[in-house]
Amino acid sequence: MQPRMKNPATYLPGALEAIHAIHQAIVKVGVPRVTLELTNLRASQINGCSVCVDIHSRVLRKLGEKDERIFGVSAWREAPYYSEKERAALALAEAASRLSDRADAVSDEVWNEAARHYNEAELSALVTSIGLINMFNRINAATRQMGGEWIAQLPALKNL
Repeated sequence: MQPRMKNPATYLPGALEAIHAIHQAIVKVGVPRVTLELTNLRASQINGCSVCVDIHSRVLRKLGEKDERIFGVSAWREAPYYSEKERAALALAEAASRLSDRADAVSDEVWNEAARHYNEAELSALVTSIGLINMFNRINAATRQMGGEWIAQLPALKNL
């Protein structure tokens, strides 16, 4: 499979800078970077985005995460590797990535469990981060972006 085009975000003047600014605002709130990356990985698995699965697996590894935690994300409910707080974030990421799977996309149960572990600013960061990764998943799927070794050269991976 070949990409249909280069990533659209690279063509739109100011788009990458705006996305980077949103990402920086998310990170400043203080949700652990590992939690954000776990939710990015899980949403990307759900959406079948090979580029983002590749990137966020690499980021987690650079952050020192063990293979068990990276590989276990797809089965986080049954895997013993995640804290209650991380599980709440992963459940929120799943619900917010599968909007059409149920009438109440993000149930009160999922929301309330996340709110038990995260304050309003942190919830805002999580929800925005989940929205941002879903945007990237959709851009990459629509344009058939490919994962691969080139990803290891991304400046974002070098600057962790």
